[in-house]
Amino acid sequence: MKQNVPVSTIMTKNIIKLNLSDDLTKAEALFKKHKIRHIPVVNKDIIVGMLSYSDLLRVSYADAADDEANNVESVVFNMFAVKQVMAKDIIAISPETTIHQAAEILSKNEFHALPVCENEILMGIVTTTDLMKYLLDQYKEEI
Repeated sequence: MKQNVPVSTIMTKNIIKLNLSDDLTKAEALFKKHKIRHIPVVNKDIIVGMLSYSDLLRVSYADAADDEANNVESVVFNMFAVKQVMAKDIIAISPETTIHQAAEILSKNEFHALPVCENEILMGIVTTTDLMKYLLDQYKEEI
């Protein structure tokens, strides 16, 4: 297995992100449209938090996958702002952080995505799914 490979080689660079001023209805639409589970929250490209699909479901009393529940969800979603629901205590890593280091951080914490930043500016995101794909690719190369 390759050693000291930076996360910049596996991170998602085309980032779907939210602004602090965005509402939860927009967040839900982004989660569904892009089939993702984590969205970084920025304030002028500076990372300020992370919103997960689980965070969104926690504030919703309706089944978020059920399109018939839109009226209930919009009432609930209008009660909260992105900044109230997002995780604020995030760990950001640099593009030079190794994949091994990122895996260690994720395995020791209760989240599944890390924003990748340079000087607090969001550059990408690396998720547990990215790590699993990388690991599977490594096994393919060894066979």
